[in-house]
Amino acid sequence: MPTVDALVTYPVKSLDPMPVATADLVGGRLRYDREFALFDDDRELVNATREPALHRVRSSYDPETRTLTVREHGDAPEDAVSFALDSERGDANAWFSDVLDYPVALVRDAGGGFVDRDYAKGPAVISTGTLETIGEWFDLDPENVRRRFRANVVVDAEPFWEDHLWAGEDEVVAFRIGDVEFEGVGCCARCVVPSRDPDTAETIEDFQARFVENREATMPEWANADALDHYYQVMALSRVHESEDGGELAVGDELEVLGTRPREDAVEA
Repeated sequence: MPTVDALVTYPVKSLDPMPVATADLVGGRLRYDREFALFDDDRELVNATREPALHRVRSSYDPETRTLTVREHGDAPEDAVSFALDSERGDANAWFSDVLDYPVALVRDAGGGFVDRDYAKGPAVISTGTLETIGEWFDLDPENVRRRFRANVVVDAEPFWEDHLWAGEDEVVAFRIGDVEFEGVGCCARCVVPSRDPDTAETIEDFQARFVENREATMPEWANADALDHYYQVMALSRVHESEDGGELAVGDELEVLGTRPREDAVEA
């Protein structure tokens, strides 16, 4: 069985990762993951898909004090500024508004978080082998690839091993990490973000076309390629029953595949 090589949360949606040794579940997701997000005056989400400038924001987060430290890429670390993200976030809002050149505000959801898919709030899973292989396609370091694809759980396994965790549209794949049971509900369709350098936002030319060509050529024979809408998909999406809230994952935990079950009979996240 593969083991968890890394656990990664993203406290502010579209900003830098926060690796953790352990993580408990809250609201069907890893605690602190996408707990904050930026919104404009029209209450529309402001993320890196929409705003490449967010790639150039370096950030770190202290969950104990709920303090966010930020600077623009290229600025010296001593030029970073810190904001306490309590009920009053005016200074932080002003800083991001200045970076983006229009008013935005940081909003917090400590329960469900700001995940992209309500049906898949659980951690997204990818393998070390997948990161290495994609890196070879584009001459990128695996850590750079990890930051582009933004998975929560990285397992030490062969390339595209995570394709074991999704099935056809009528099925889910039950799996367990530590003592927590999840359901794999699909393979993640990607957006423009992985094509951009996570530090500079520089875009790789023809990234999607090259990715699709390589993904199709290296699709595991045992994977259900017919379940994919297209080949610009990678990383397993998951959900977890609310009864698993409080369950804890840790680096080094084994991931055990339990088998498929009909989607209509599956537990609701």
